[in-house]
Amino acid sequence: MPRKKKTTKKLEAKKNETKEAAQLRVKPSKEAPQLVRGMKDILPAEQPYFDFVRETFEGFAKNYGYERIDLPILEDTALFVRGTGKHTDIVEKEMFSFVDQGGDSLSLRPEFTPSVVRAYINHGMINLPQPVKLYSFGPVFRHERPQAGRLRQFNQFNYDILGDAHPVLDAEMILLAHKIFSKLGLSVSVQINSIGCFSCRDSYKTKLTDYYRSLRSKLCDNCKSRLVKNPLRLLDCKEESCMAFRGDAPQILDHLDEDCKNHFTRVLEYLGETDVACSLNPYLVRGLDYYNRTVFEIWPEESASGAKDALAAGGRYDKLVEILGGRMTPAIGFAIGLERVISRLRVLNIAPPSKTRSDLFLAQLGESARRRSFSLLNGLIDAGFTTATNFSKDSIKAQLETANRLGVKIALILGQKELLDGTIIVRDMDAGVQEILDQKKLINFLRRKLGRAGETGGAETLT
Repeated sequence: MPRKKKTTKKLEAKKNETKEAAQLRVKPSKEAPQLVRGMKDILPAEQPYFDFVRETFEGFAKNYGYERIDLPILEDTALFVRGTGKHTDIVEKEMFSFVDQGGDSLSLRPEFTPSVVRAYINHGMINLPQPVKLYSFGPVFRHERPQAGRLRQFNQFNYDILGDAHPVLDAEMILLAHKIFSKLGLSVSVQINSIGCFSCRDSYKTKLTDYYRSLRSKLCDNCKSRLVKNPLRLLDCKEESCMAFRGDAPQILDHLDEDCKNHFTRVLEYLGETDVACSLNPYLVRGLDYYNRTVFEIWPEESASGAKDALAAGGRYDKLVEILGGRMTPAIGFAIGLERVISRLRVLNIAPPSKTRSDLFLAQLGESARRRSFSLLNGLIDAGFTTATNFSKDSIKAQLETANRLGVKIALILGQKELLDGTIIVRDMDAGVQEILDQKKLINFLRRKLGRAGETGGAETLT
């Protein structure tokens, strides 16, 4: 009996301990927070794609003489209403807008161009040598229906040239876009058109409206609205029922005035001197009010018969600076959607190039060696070596497995004996051989071993 009581007490104590532990344990919520619809986390595994694409875009920007400008995400809503266009889909349906505590109407930028122009005006860039060539990068926001290739927050890379109307700049921008995609390994189709100036386009809009008015009952709801607000958009509707009518619609190229014709002809002549093959697309009009004359889109090659989602798009916007309060300033620009480009790379199994692996992995055995390794790590980095570590691991085997997984060339191992002797074990991870070296001679040895014997600067010895 006493034994049974003792056992019972133990069981009760254990039960009480379990209850106490259960009370202390953090309980997960019934429903974890969810990502906002249309938004996306860019995980570490995806970052190499973003790095690859960004670095390619930025490399070309610098090679072509563009300077970086960083713009705020929040702008006055009126900037986009005036700039992008009151009757565009972006302004009517897609902007994230709100009134702040001070009563100001603000919007998350849905595109870069109006912000670029605002900055050009605000900072007196018209007084700089013209043209001014700028590039910008970052997130933009549109309240679209989330689907493949369309997010509510996505990233764009933008190129703009302000202050020059010469048609050679139109050709230069198209050539730049084409070279970017070639560098990325993507085959693309360049679609190009001229939508004329605001003057010759008005007469064309009248003829286009007259043509579609007789078909109004057969148009989709969006096109019925476009017929009144933005007739040019009738030409790029993706509804099959509406696309059937555009073949007989009047074409804008037949209604260009002499100056617009000459401008477009010269753009095509300049492009004819390059290896860029362009397809004349009379239905390409772009969806933003500020465009005039040359407009273009870059499509994936197999979508040349009718792509829904362009990888890049742009055109001239010679009136926008004036519309936003500046002096008459011709300009042209285009934007590239990063997520769409990356999605295309993935479809074609085009992997980003491997990043340069770390030169070294610093492993240690014991607490004293771990403390000394902190000093060694700083010395190695100061000497210019990329060095990986895993200080929280005690096992040399586990640390070397990490080194092997990272693909480092050399592992440095510091144990108690090496700590006392002032030495370090240098292990060639490819050959599987190792040697013991005086720590004071390590920097020069590593430079010779890694082919950097002629380097200067940084630490010369470890302290």
